[in-house]
Amino acid sequence: MIGIGTRDSDIRLALHAKRLRRFKTHPDALVIDELGLAHAKSRIDVAVINGCIHGYEIKSAIDTLERLETQINIYRQTLEKLTFVAAPKHVASILASAPNWSGVIAAEQGPRGAINFCVVRDSATNPDLDPIMLAHLLWRDEVIDLLSLAGYRAKDLRKPRRQLYELLCENMTLRELTGTIRRVMTRRQRWRGHSAHE
Repeated sequence: MIGIGTRDSDIRLALHAKRLRRFKTHPDALVIDELGLAHAKSRIDVAVINGCIHGYEIKSAIDTLERLETQINIYRQTLEKLTFVAAPKHVASILASAPNWSGVIAAEQGPRGAINFCVVRDSATNPDLDPIMLAHLLWRDEVIDLLSLAGYRAKDLRKPRRQLYELLCENMTLRELTGTIRRVMTRRQRWRGHSAHE
């Protein structure tokens, strides 16, 4: 079983190296640590944006599951796919609490200290996604630029942020919205002080 000293960062490093490396070399993919959701109401440990928004939430052996219910409520609204990467001690509880479309990967420490992954349940597409909450991944000025290109007048673009997201979702299918979010985010030159592709 995963050692008591193993941290979130140990699992994160292994996740990047063993399961997410292929996304980092893809020009249309973006891998982001600590992506804020719903305007920073919550964060997902790692997000992969590659045609869909797939979040990976890490639960190490020294973590608790106290925030799990609150996190799931936000993830259900904002992520197209969700996978929990958890120490074996948490797997049963996550399977019982998380929606059945979310994936679960057990992260176990081997005898030499390496983190090994075992897929317990594959992720599926989230049927409960809220497109407006997904649109919150875009910054206000980005939404204004998109609505301006769609022909909205200046007075419409001065509306509260929530209404701007609603207008955007009225004019896009979910597939179009996801593609737009991915395209806009990958164009950001700097991401939380680091290059988006680092």
